[in-house]
Amino acid sequence: MPPPVLATKLYAPLARKNVVARPRLIVRLNENLPSGREPGLTLISAPAGFGKTTLVGEWVAGAAQLAPPVRTAWLSLDAGDNDPARFLTYLIAALQTIAPSVGAGVLAVLQAPQAPAIESILTVVLNDLTALPAPVVLVLDDYHVIEAAPVNQALTFLLDHLPPQLHLVLATREDPDLPLARLRARGRLTELRAADLRFTAAEAADFLNAGMGLRLAAADIAALEARTEGWIAGLQLAALALRGPMSWPGHAADAASFIRAFSGSHHFVLDYLVEEVLHQQSAEVQTFLLSTSILERLCGPLCDALLLAAPASGQATLAYIERANLFIIPLDNERRWYRYHHLFAELLRQRLPQSFATPGEAAGRVTELHLRASQWYEDNGLDIEAFHHAAAANDIDRAERLIEGRGIPLHFRGAVVAIIDWLGSLPVAVMSARPSLWWRYASLQLVNGHTTGVDEKLNAAEAGLASMPADDKTRLLTGRIAAARAVLALTRYQPEVMLAQSHRALEYLPLTNVTLRANAHWTLGYAYLFRGDRVPARQALLAAVALAQPAGDIFTTILATIGLAIIQEGDNQFYPAAETWRRLLQLAGDQPLQIIYEVHLGLARVLYEWNDLEAAEQHGRQSLHLARQYDRVIDRYILCEVFLGRVKLARGDLAGAAALLAQSEQSAREQNFMFRLPEVAAAHGLVLLRQGHVAAAAQLAETYKLPLLQAHVHLAQGDPAAALAALEQWRAFVAARGWQDEVLKVWLLQALAHQAGGDPAQALHAVGEALALAEPGGFIRTFVDEGPPMAQLLSAAGAQGLRPDYCARLLAALAVEAPPDAGQPPQPLTAEPLVEPLSPRELEVLRLMAQGRSNGEISAQLFLALSTVKGHNREIFGKLQVQRRTEAVARARALGLL
Repeated sequence: MPPPVLATKLYAPLARKNVVARPRLIVRLNENLPSGREPGLTLISAPAGFGKTTLVGEWVAGAAQLAPPVRTAWLSLDAGDNDPARFLTYLIAALQTIAPSVGAGVLAVLQAPQAPAIESILTVVLNDLTALPAPVVLVLDDYHVIEAAPVNQALTFLLDHLPPQLHLVLATREDPDLPLARLRARGRLTELRAADLRFTAAEAADFLNAGMGLRLAAADIAALEARTEGWIAGLQLAALALRGPMSWPGHAADAASFIRAFSGSHHFVLDYLVEEVLHQQSAEVQTFLLSTSILERLCGPLCDALLLAAPASGQATLAYIERANLFIIPLDNERRWYRYHHLFAELLRQRLPQSFATPGEAAGRVTELHLRASQWYEDNGLDIEAFHHAAAANDIDRAERLIEGRGIPLHFRGAVVAIIDWLGSLPVAVMSARPSLWWRYASLQLVNGHTTGVDEKLNAAEAGLASMPADDKTRLLTGRIAAARAVLALTRYQPEVMLAQSHRALEYLPLTNVTLRANAHWTLGYAYLFRGDRVPARQALLAAVALAQPAGDIFTTILATIGLAIIQEGDNQFYPAAETWRRLLQLAGDQPLQIIYEVHLGLARVLYEWNDLEAAEQHGRQSLHLARQYDRVIDRYILCEVFLGRVKLARGDLAGAAALLAQSEQSAREQNFMFRLPEVAAAHGLVLLRQGHVAAAAQLAETYKLPLLQAHVHLAQGDPAAALAALEQWRAFVAARGWQDEVLKVWLLQALAHQAGGDPAQALHAVGEALALAEPGGFIRTFVDEGPPMAQLLSAAGAQGLRPDYCARLLAALAVEAPPDAGQPPQPLTAEPLVEPLSPRELEVLRLMAQGRSNGEISAQLFLALSTVKGHNREIFGKLQVQRRTEAVARARALGLL
């Protein structure tokens, strides 16, 4: 389920009483509402205290009254939103306040151990937004708290792909790290800065006299406005001081004297005037303000938890502070949640330690306040906030316990960056005294897609572990470290290390640690897969699914099931494999998990084998799109490019295939993805042979020791004996390991080699073995890709009664691949015309039949019931006066229907 969100972050500030109307600024903001023009960004950038949030809040309230009305989504950002997953969670939650369907399919996936690419998630969100009928404004308030490059990159992607319905507004104290110059040059940026936001003389008069209840003369207002340079916070603080008893140095009872003495920088003025405001409050209110300044957001019960035996309830005190206009902002319509003005909160936090007699007393009191806040947040189900306060209190044990979460660890809920930052801030001595912190640091780096420094952190964890007494805790940590090492080895394609560490993890992890045990079974399964041991791989992956699925661990379930589908393909079980791939797509739903690249690629391979090149290419391109966004195992896109190169080869685009594979080879070498070079070479060698570059193909086959390519090269060189020699050794190797996919390819190439060597009996035997292996899976391209020599073999096999229906199906597909030469005269039609013509739908079925599609495949492609397809078959057979599919295709060709 999606992680919980603080609803108060999604509320626009409520309009204040006696707020100064600013029509000149509202007009400028309205000019940039979505209206069919190119969407863009409104940037409101000014230092603290210039009324940015108040202005945007006023504008938002008025936008709903426009014609047509503009709906507004609001998100108040804080430092925790530097975590990309948390930022996206709240961004989607904000948009869902006006359109609940936006991003509904991607929230849950943000809890995945490996979060999908930000671009993938935003693509789903943007597609959802394009379906909205009315204009939408998204306001991101306090964007200056964002320092993380991934979040800035996410917003840049959003800006580059804004739909016409959406306009983005940023309120910030400083310019963000976004492509502002580019937006400005394209006319897509509107800017309001400090010079625009400063109060004019008229606005200052309205604010001081009407808004703050003063009765200042025009000259005094002008002087104060000049002193503050229209700085709204300065004016407000001065007005608060003027309203109450003053303790101004060289006391003068009149306002003019106060204004004349008013000078200095903003920070100096703010420090002095906050003290004046604080000193006007009772001791109880001052204590309340200082104690609650540690909170980002306040509500009555939370304040009660901090202050314990306060004379008044927290809710009553908050209401008083709001009435006194003491820089507090309500966050919801019920006046339950508030926050302090940022500058006010900062200064209160500075003064909190100063309110105690000694530094030690101050540190103890501040720690106590953070711990009380942490406990309240935990009791109310807000574990991330509880963690932040535990970390601030330097309560390491409590913080680590909170990281574990209740059912779902915090790093699955948008706290990865915060936790990594906290761990990185701890002294080495503290980390080494708690080896579990080193393990957690390393594991979260892996979760976040970084492997640099992980070995050192795991080594430090093991070093600390060595000095601990053996008990259940040390066994658990030993298992956790081993599980992390197995994942690290997976990113490096080290199967032996994966095997050892996965077994070690399963030995030490308790049975109750279902998530990590499922993960260890998954890494164990892939270790066997890397080694080519498919039977134990299947067992390990099935064990991973059996643990992960009941626990609701969708991500590990998907990872392990992908491995099972790959094994199904390897066993030539293409129909079950296709079903598994499609089930995985359904399981992922709209969640743009990057690992789904593997699912699209697997389905593409099956569709390619079934000769549906168009659908295969479509899934292959989707796979490449997802794989290129992979930040963790970047070489995965190489596999997708190799597949698309094979599709180009199948379509006769030799130049395109060669260019794509050359690009893949160059990328693999530049990025040191040497593990992928043999796969690139195997595909590239086939292209070279089709281009007539036999020597170059032979060099690739020899360099990378590719037996199948070597056999193809020997056949191209007219040396079938050498081809058979290479194949015999490879057949023994793959047969011993039960690699049915490779056995099938060997039989086919042996058949071609025997045919080329003048041994038709052995050729028929070999092709018969291949047909027996291939027919249950519906293989087509494996035969078709061998071209005319295969057609001759299949014709002979069919004539000898070797699976004649299947041979006819393959020959029909080969005939489509190799049409007659344009220079040859067309063959005369000898068949009689049809008495009753075929209907358009029957012709569609017939064409798919000629491509070798089964009834089930035709049913799926044409969205027809299986019984309907069979009915069309009967009609086609009747009209063509035939009994079998092969006869129907042959007669249709003779009649020129295909």
